[in-house]
Amino acid sequence: MLEPSLLILAAMIVGISKGGLSSVGSIAVPMLALFMNPLTAAATLLPVYIVTDWVSVWLYRRDFSRPNVAILVSGMLIGIAIATIITPWTSESLLLIFTGLIGLWYTARSWLQRNMDIAKTEPRWGIGLFWGTLTGITSFLTHSGAPPAQAYLLPQRLAKLEFAGTIALSFAVCNATKIPAYWAIGQFEGLSWSLVAGLTVAGIVGTFIGRRLTEILPEAVYMKVIKSMLFILSIVLIWRGVTDLI
Repeated sequence: MLEPSLLILAAMIVGISKGGLSSVGSIAVPMLALFMNPLTAAATLLPVYIVTDWVSVWLYRRDFSRPNVAILVSGMLIGIAIATIITPWTSESLLLIFTGLIGLWYTARSWLQRNMDIAKTEPRWGIGLFWGTLTGITSFLTHSGAPPAQAYLLPQRLAKLEFAGTIALSFAVCNATKIPAYWAIGQFEGLSWSLVAGLTVAGIVGTFIGRRLTEILPEAVYMKVIKSMLFILSIVLIWRGVTDLI
């Protein structure tokens, strides 16, 4: 039996991410995957993601980018449809490595160009659908959708609350859409729903902690924290994928 404190920690991490520190939430499944089947870990935490999603939507109900939500959600739905079909034949190890490389690519590019005058981007359907589709696929299989979503959003330099709200609303729709797909492929079989309920409470507490941290962090510091967590997450994902292959 997995140590309950580790499950509670994972649920709290999910909640904190939904409160505004979005990258950190994607560490939860890889962390649990060190001790349990990754797909079981993803299914166990999915109800926590869904409940905390809608708590974060309420917290950020006035702060989000409508065009970006429309673009990202459209791509995510395409990605979830693709992931549902390819799941039986997908190597999770390679997907973890690929997702981690996306995050490393973005953070490396961002840090290398920080002293250059880089033009601010605007919401765009073409590139947005591409990143949204990758987000849907990686989120479906490992709940690691943050790197591609942030690779699309961060260059737009959204205000921190607008950035957090856009992520919150987009992933709320994305995760809710996973329910019938997870059910269809049997991911919910054998779960302890009393355990899931307890983890959900821990996740809700984490959501309010994350919102408070987002409010008090200065704009520049907030973005540095997001990028740093994205870098750490990317390393964790690559390490997990490589060790699984070995």
